Amino acid sequence: MKSLSILGSTGSIGRQTLSVVESLPNEFRVAALAAGNNLDILLPQILRHHPELVSVATPQLADELVRRLREQNLTPLPAIHHGREGMLAAGTHPGVDIVVSAAVGVVGLEATYKAVTLGRTIALSNKEVLVAAGELVMAAAAKAGRELLPVDSEHNAVHQCLRSGTASPGCASGSTTPSLFHHPEVRRIVLTASGGPFRKTPIHKLANVTVDQALAHPNWKMGNRITIDSATMMNKGFEVIEARWLFGMRPDQIDVIIHPQSVIHSFVEFVDGAVLAQLAPPDMRMPIQYALTYPARVPSQQVQLDWSTLRRLDFEKASTRRFPCLRLAREAMKKGGAYPAALNAADEVAVAAFLENRLPFLGIPEVIDRVLARTSRTKLTSIDDVLHADREARRQASEQVAALASHATSA
Repeated sequence: MKSLSILGSTGSIGRQTLSVVESLPNEFRVAALAAGNNLDILLPQILRHHPELVSVATPQLADELVRRLREQNLTPLPAIHHGREGMLAAGTHPGVDIVVSAAVGVVGLEATYKAVTLGRTIALSNKEVLVAAGELVMAAAAKAGRELLPVDSEHNAVHQCLRSGTASPGCASGSTTPSLFHHPEVRRIVLTASGGPFRKTPIHKLANVTVDQALAHPNWKMGNRITIDSATMMNKGFEVIEARWLFGMRPDQIDVIIHPQSVIHSFVEFVDGAVLAQLAPPDMRMPIQYALTYPARVPSQQVQLDWSTLRRLDFEKASTRRFPCLRLAREAMKKGGAYPAALNAADEVAVAAFLENRLPFLGIPEVIDRVLARTSRTKLTSIDDVLHADREARRQASEQVAALASHATSA
């Protein structure tokens, strides 16, 4: 039985991870849970899975959680931690076999990196880990001799397709990307994108997009930030950066194509012209289970593709005119250093402002563009460097949100 630590247990991926655990009761046990502020979701998770350690966002929430657990007569109580130290404690809890990195935002970066250095298997959903610190994290994984197992449906699909080819230790030819495997037989990988709710919206109407419209994703049920990132396609830009690090690919080997049905999750094109695709319903429990049970495949009673519904599979080019965030992500990836960390931080601040109606939809790429223009060419040599770049970009992004809001008020 494998022991799990779940960072971000009350989020969408965390909840679905526990659903997979419950469907395979003889395969896993939950040793640690790290959450944020949502005690209403966390409490029943604790009562059901009896973790040894739990972390929440603040000391006040930790006290409240202890009170609620005592009301439920739970004995013994788990060790209750909070904040940064609590997240680190969950990520490095002794005896854990797999750390599910699903905390939203940079909050899970440090704990995930530490878990990598300890040689833990990582089921990776947190995009910030590789977007902001891909070179450092993959170097640590290579040193530890452990592979990061992607949970994102697109990277999970690529991982599955690559199993049909050969894999050799080291770095890709002509690449300095630290990676456990390189794939000289691969010509390129193609990540699919649904196109979100605005795939066909006239571009001139995007200026008036509302929060409710942007949150109405046609295929997936996700958290607010990732749903908005899907609407702007910044999410896909992040995935391009992740794919570079995960699979040791050059930037020019990673393409994006819009596939509105979200049935094919990615393609891998080999040098002999063969193309392999991975198909599955848009249900995150499948890639989660794949990552948790790898390299085995375990029967699932939860996820199955209904072939009778597949009337057609469509594909179209991803326009950077419609989706400028995709262009910004590629530019940040090519520049490297502090730029990807700044990209992520600026996006998080801009999306939060949009969700709070302080910034228009098209203000999101504008804020990111302004922050990247003010980012210095700094090489990141430690996680502290990454966190510093993140803080500086957040400060810059907050200033740009305020400036745009002031301009809109005076106009």
